[in-house]
Amino acid sequence: MKRFLAKTQTLTSILSYTAMVCILFPIIAQGQKTVRARDLGIPFDGTPGPLNAITDVKGVAVGHATIIRGDGALTVGEGPVRTGVTAIFPLGKNATDGVTAGWFALNGDGEMTGTVFLSELGELYGQILTTNTISVGTVASAAIEWNRLHFENNPYVLYSRVLPVVAETWDGFLNDIYGQHVTRKDVFYALDHANGGPVKEGNVGGGTGMRNYEFKGGIGTASRVVKTEQGAYTLGVLVQSNYGRRNQLKIAGVPVGKEITDLMPKRGKKQKVVGNSIIVIIATDAPLLPKQLNRIARRTTLGLGRNGSVGMNGSGDIFIAFSTGNRLSFGSSDIRSLQSISDMTPLFEATVQATEEAIINGLIAGETMVGINGNTVYGLPHDRVKKILKKYNRLEQ
Repeated sequence: MKRFLAKTQTLTSILSYTAMVCILFPIIAQGQKTVRARDLGIPFDGTPGPLNAITDVKGVAVGHATIIRGDGALTVGEGPVRTGVTAIFPLGKNATDGVTAGWFALNGDGEMTGTVFLSELGELYGQILTTNTISVGTVASAAIEWNRLHFENNPYVLYSRVLPVVAETWDGFLNDIYGQHVTRKDVFYALDHANGGPVKEGNVGGGTGMRNYEFKGGIGTASRVVKTEQGAYTLGVLVQSNYGRRNQLKIAGVPVGKEITDLMPKRGKKQKVVGNSIIVIIATDAPLLPKQLNRIARRTTLGLGRNGSVGMNGSGDIFIAFSTGNRLSFGSSDIRSLQSISDMTPLFEATVQATEEAIINGLIAGETMVGINGNTVYGLPHDRVKKILKKYNRLEQ
């Protein structure tokens, strides 16, 4: 431990605090055991995969870069900073193939780049990245550069990735969002350190400065294993949540938001609270065609509805779904043979269930955060949630 602290002090003298956060925080966080919704006895339908995460779908890798720096009054360009980037690889970092994909917007007051390409071809090449609203351009440019460095010897693969998918939600209540603190280095870190295995949730990556039902939110994930007539498949969901009013929040059908009327976000200065959005990424190994994946993406809305979402006027609720069950080679002149299952109902059900749980997992993992001007968003109090669910006879023993 002493050696570790000594090395940390040496690094601190060389690197800026931002770099320290981006480089050390994700590594340390990988091994931490965090409380998740099921640990509190919150009941959910369906059978989760071994990790109950999007990475239960073989090949999917997730990486975060988390930027936390400074305290006190807002100075645009300096901070305080509470933001980051999350990267999702459908087929791992070294894959040269693409996958079939589809998308859907419940409400379009937000951005997800690359959706015109998705609508036209139903194909996804490369990564999906999430960040804050103002940083979409920076992240997209950095992703293109990362791919150039990794695939410059394969022009077909490189060309397939010039239209990256980057999605956003607004973290301006806690973060110096107009300071545009997400850099190329941060994007590279998230991409370089993406891997399978457990996914860190809550105040990490693109979810660092996000709110959910006026509690601290952020990144959440969940998965389901389903049986169809064609066999067993896995479906996983990852969310970046930043939406909803307190009185809308339901957990396992219980009106938790109406029961917890205190712990509302604290404004250090008079400031309009904006930002009501959620990005949902759905992965499955079931072989599906693009139109079927559009249908999967639409079912995400039912998962949001279980937790109280109404798709508010100023909300960017945008969802993307992809299948690793069909591999695509960009630029190939061969005739493609794509497979698809016929009965979608089990996957529809899995999408609803996993979306519902991923959102709650993000809420459970969210920790109280103080940002610009002393603005504060409180974490969901676990003990009170358990008492409320017990009161409504919804707590699993």
